[in-house]
Amino acid sequence: MARIMGIDVGDKTIGVAISDTMFITAQPYETIKRSKAKFDIDRIEEIVNQNDISIIVVGLPKNMNNTIGPQSMKVISFVDLIKKRLNTEIVYEDERLTTVQSESVLIDMNVRRENRKKHIDKIAASFILQSYLDRRNNE
Repeated sequence: MARIMGIDVGDKTIGVAISDTMFITAQPYETIKRSKAKFDIDRIEEIVNQNDISIIVVGLPKNMNNTIGPQSMKVISFVDLIKKRLNTEIVYEDERLTTVQSESVLIDMNVRRENRKKHIDKIAASFILQSYLDRRNNE
């Protein structure tokens, strides 16, 4: 059964979330520690193959005024590399404020500050994926 994957691409880590097979909920899956783009994409490809991923939803960090800045350009460049390797549909999802939401969830769960870094990116990826799933299911 196919699933949809959400990714939150940062400079140091890539947060990964995966949907259920009915495309209703997003669950945090993994945080990939960035090294070389080739190795980062190797891991993304493994996750795609292991989980029968049909679509990758990539968080696009737009500026608050809806423009594309330097961080968005880094994400787009990385996605271009993914597209050269994988034959999987890729869509962008606005990710403004997902890190803030993720931090809030971790604080509510009483996760200690030093442990939040381990989880924040995959939780942000789940927010990105969940907003895509909600919009897709409501159309």
